[in-house]
Amino acid sequence: MAIQLSITARNNRLDQVESTVGTAAKLRIHAGAQPANCAAADSGTLLVELTLPSDWMNPASGGTKTLLGTWSATATGTGSAGHFRIKDSAGTTCHFQGSVTATSGGGDMELDNISIASGQTVAVTTSTWTDANA
Repeated sequence: MAIQLSITARNNRLDQVESTVGTAAKLRIHAGAQPANCAAADSGTLLVELTLPSDWMNPASGGTKTLLGTWSATATGTGSAGHFRIKDSAGTTCHFQGSVTATSGGGDMELDNISIASGQTVAVTTSTWTDANA
C-alpha cells in the first residue's frame, strides 16, 4: 500500500520548497536535455536567466502550487528551450529542475515560445507543481 498524505500536509510540503529556495531565486532556461539530477552540473546552452520576485509562487492549494504573477526576461542566448533549473539567489545551488515546452505542451514549465533568439522577450506562461502521495 502506498503512503498517502492529507492535502494540508501536501500543501505545506510544497510551500516549504519556495521557502527553502528563498527570495530572489534564479530561473535559468537551457537548451537540450536536463541533467540527471539537481546535483549534476548545468547542461546545454543558457538561453535566459531571470531573478524571481521575493514571492514567486501562489500558496499551495489542493496539493498543487502555481506561479505567481508574470515571469519574463530578455534572452541572452539562441536555441530551443529544453529544460529549466531554479537555483538559490547566488545562482549556485540547484533546488529543482524540469522540462520546458511551449504553452499547452505539457512540460513542467511552459513558455510562450521555445524557439528562443538572443534579445527576445521570453515569458513563462504556466508552471504547476503537484505533490505526490495523494
